[in-house]
Amino acid sequence: MKVVEIVRHGDPDVLQLGKRPDPEPGPGEVEVRVLYSGVNRADLLQRRGQYPAPRGFSSDIPGLEYAGVIESLGKDCGLRAVGERVMGVLGGGGYAERVVVSERETIGVPEGMAMEAAGAVPEVFMTAWDALFRQAGLRSGEVVLIHAVGSGVGTAGLQLARTIGALTIGTSRTREKLWRAKQMGLDEGVLVGDEGDWAQQVADRLDGQRVDVVLDLVGATYLEGNLQILASGARWMIVGVPSGSTGLVDLRQLMVRRASLIGTVLRARPPEEKAVLAREFERTVMPLFASGRLAPVLDRVFPASEAAEAHRYVEGNNSFGTIVLSWEGMGSR
Repeated sequence: MKVVEIVRHGDPDVLQLGKRPDPEPGPGEVEVRVLYSGVNRADLLQRRGQYPAPRGFSSDIPGLEYAGVIESLGKDCGLRAVGERVMGVLGGGGYAERVVVSERETIGVPEGMAMEAAGAVPEVFMTAWDALFRQAGLRSGEVVLIHAVGSGVGTAGLQLARTIGALTIGTSRTREKLWRAKQMGLDEGVLVGDEGDWAQQVADRLDGQRVDVVLDLVGATYLEGNLQILASGARWMIVGVPSGSTGLVDLRQLMVRRASLIGTVLRARPPEEKAVLAREFERTVMPLFASGRLAPVLDRVFPASEAAEAHRYVEGNNSFGTIVLSWEGMGSR
């Protein structure tokens, strides 16, 4: 099979097409012929040598999500069938024409959903849903602040929050992304400038209210601002740290507000946790795609042979939503 491999750590040009033996499923596993691989910022970090893959996953093949068709089943499988369309998350190795995964970690693709769209679902929607609902317990009528609202997880979080009637505020450094988020139903958009006054803008928009849940996809540079706008009992979810992973937090402000600061990651969770998450996600969230209340936000599709260009595109902060790589037509066999 063909794969996109990291030949050394560095800029996007270190991504090259290579070949590896086709994987074979073991007990409880399925082999999936991958049609689309999602591109995430974690892949960029792994390419630079800054985010090692968890034990048991390829260190030189990036990729945290896939959408494809089941080609073969290992022993003791009973949940899926050959030919079934599935998607899911991985600890790594998703930039490949074939992957082997536990069948319990697969998620069925609904009838009518295009496979390229399915490639834009697993990582971002599962991350946002798990953070907002399973951990932060977001409720109807609460205020949720989504940093980097035009990102893949940001657009997923926006849609999920709207399904329960939460008031949504989003930040971005790009006016166009805020405009597009408003078209998706964002209640208030805040443009972040170099002067760093976004927290005051949020306070002004809320007119006395405060933020109940923060979906933080930025990190260190927003620490002080987040503290300023937290409501009593607020839940602050740290999901991404592209602006830095260290900073000072005034713990007294957290104490006075009885607020929670929670870090979360999906990639390195134990297999059983991932399986439980996948089964719950398929049961409770996927019907919202079938009904039209949720929709994948697919920005662009790059051929897998142009993975380096896809990484450059993401690094340029040009994307709105998710980028995927296409393996269709690659002709590995």
